[in-house]
Amino acid sequence: MSEQRDVIIIGSGPAGLTAAIYTARANLKPLLIEGLEAGGQLMITTAVENFPGFSDGIMGPELMGAMRVQAERFGTEIIQGHVTGVDLSRPPFIVKTDGTDYQARAVILATGASARLLGLPSERRLMGHGVSTCATCDGFFYRNRPIAVVGGGDSALEEAIFLTKFASRVTLIHRRDSLRGSKIMRDKAAANPKIAFRWNSIVEEVKDVEKGVVTGVLLRDTVTGERSELPLEGLFVAIGHTPNTSLVANQLALDANGYVVTHDGTHTSVPGVCACGDVQDHVYRQAITAAGSGCMAALDAERFIEG
Repeated sequence: MSEQRDVIIIGSGPAGLTAAIYTARANLKPLLIEGLEAGGQLMITTAVENFPGFSDGIMGPELMGAMRVQAERFGTEIIQGHVTGVDLSRPPFIVKTDGTDYQARAVILATGASARLLGLPSERRLMGHGVSTCATCDGFFYRNRPIAVVGGGDSALEEAIFLTKFASRVTLIHRRDSLRGSKIMRDKAAANPKIAFRWNSIVEEVKDVEKGVVTGVLLRDTVTGERSELPLEGLFVAIGHTPNTSLVANQLALDANGYVVTHDGTHTSVPGVCACGDVQDHVYRQAITAAGSGCMAALDAERFIEG
């Protein structure tokens, strides 16, 4: 027989843990299922300096650990594991894990989005040590230092332009000979004297894993095959994000890019199912906005149950 709960939260990043804190304080005794990447993207982030309340900054894993302890203190049950399936056709909703099936009066989806990466071992090893997927999170650390952005769409152009506020030089690395971004963003980037372009180039290796910091990248020209090194101190990968919505792809309304569509706060197309954080936000993608939407989802779920 399935275990029955008032609220089940799927995901354990800032959105999920904030939702857990609020639903626990509302005496809904939430169950939070961590997922494959417990703690979300902040677990591979070093210093977080823009989360309010930490004037000296805080390490990403430390922040997530503190939020977890706070959620548990108010009565959240947190289990390790991965949700293998859901049935959101009608309440009580079914949430399936490897070992147990659960029923819930309300579900909060906080599964986040995964940054698309280049797939290089050196990229993974240096993530948080010179490799980043978030300019607004980490740009401040690169004052007067040469950096590069990989990508050719609006996101890459926006990040490159933003990073010129800090970096001494920003090189945009793109695998083609023209950008995919909108004309206005292309024109802005071309007009910025701090932005240089490396066309028809792909990153084959991020240096230097042995030193534990980024010192440059090895590039390969896609036309000539020639290899060259570009010295730099930071690499920002801006080739897009993939929302983690495979669980609900055929059960909730998604937008053209696969993000959960929400309305009137965090309500989805199924009453009683709320979505918060990066799984429904492709614009801001910040820890603080995820946490804020987690609070909203908790309040929306509480009102749904009371109603």
